Amino acid sequence: MDEDEFDAFYAAAFPRLTGQLFAFTGDLGEAQDVVQEAFVRAWDRRHRLMADEAPEAWVRTVAMRLAVSRWRRAKRWLELVRHSPPPETTPGPGPDRTALVAALRQLPESQRMAVVLHHLCDLSVEQVASETGAPVGTVKARLSRGRAALARHLAVDEAEEPAWEEGGRVG
Repeated sequence: MDEDEFDAFYAAAFPRLTGQLFAFTGDLGEAQDVVQEAFVRAWDRRHRLMADEAPEAWVRTVAMRLAVSRWRRAKRWLELVRHSPPPETTPGPGPDRTALVAALRQLPESQRMAVVLHHLCDLSVEQVASETGAPVGTVKARLSRGRAALARHLAVDEAEEPAWEEGGRVG
């Protein structure tokens, strides 16, 4: 089967097979996907398909098997999810983290990147330089300026909204 013959076969059989697989799966998108995948596999063996008396039956069989395989995988996943305990809820970020993120957003991108990579990702100055493509001296300057700006931003936030009340207790 040459390319033109295969194209004609595809054009004639695809709508019919998609309709059949839609009836089988109940999902048009799924039917189109498995029929398309079956045709991709048929393309690789198109020379043997013409020798076969029923190339459309071969494509239909492959598409049906793909649909069943997908259904089984989905069923196994659903069973796994049903037997797994639901994840515990994670509390949202605390006020300190929120203040830090807000302060980081006020920094220029290059300083913010350097501070995050160095202090939050635990990369060395040399690793930050390698990752950002900046010289080591530039990274050091960005870190210094970024830390100073963060200190100013966080000090202003603390002055406006004190986190500590008298007696050392959080308010």
